[in-house]
Amino acid sequence: MTIGLVFDIKEFAVHDGPGIRTTVFLKGCPLNCTWCHNPEGKSCQPGIMRSPVSERQVGRSYTPDELARHLNNQATILRSNEGGVTFSGGEPLLQAEFVFEVIDRLDHLHVLLDTSGYGRPENFILLATRADLVFYDLKLIDPTMFFRYTGGNINLVLENLNSLTRLGTPYVIRIPLVPGVTDTNENLLAIAKVIKGLSGLIRVDLLPYNRLAGAKYETAGLKFDPGYDETQPPNLSGEAFDEAGIKWRIV
Repeated sequence: MTIGLVFDIKEFAVHDGPGIRTTVFLKGCPLNCTWCHNPEGKSCQPGIMRSPVSERQVGRSYTPDELARHLNNQATILRSNEGGVTFSGGEPLLQAEFVFEVIDRLDHLHVLLDTSGYGRPENFILLATRADLVFYDLKLIDPTMFFRYTGGNINLVLENLNSLTRLGTPYVIRIPLVPGVTDTNENLLAIAKVIKGLSGLIRVDLLPYNRLAGAKYETAGLKFDPGYDETQPPNLSGEAFDEAGIKWRIV
């Protein structure tokens, strides 16, 4: 039996998938997005969040039985509100075996995998085939820009996306609109070109930038250095997706 590390469990979540949900945030992420809104989830180790008035530990260990029991205790209310459980992060692919074992113990609950797609292909397939729905991040298509702002290789994200189109699990492409970085017309057109005509795609969700997230870095003992101008007006245009015949919405 594996042991998982969770940095938060958000109950009665209404923005992490259909219905009312419980969202499990897995600790650890292989990417280092400069705009990350959950900096406390980056490290694979437990940590401390400190503010002027309090401090709390970030990272609790669970066995699959313990976490599944906690989630199953909410099964009735989740099912009655057409909801379920969302596994997010960090990056759940880093703890794929643990997440798989938890899913295997759930009491007929709808499962959503919220992922950057940045993980070993076998781990991605393991979880995507057990999920009822996938939220799949596509941040940047240009390899140089992707590496500059995330530290990763876009080819791995695209490889797992291609696998997803063959698995039969429905998915939503989610794009964080980072000013001057991911929200440019050039990047949105590139994403639309990549996903046009892909099977299983429900829609695209555009996620407006949240300038409040930077304040979390100091409490996590990290420096917020985004490398872009947060004050730029956001580009909320979905024209690229309209032209490609792709459904989209602003979340």
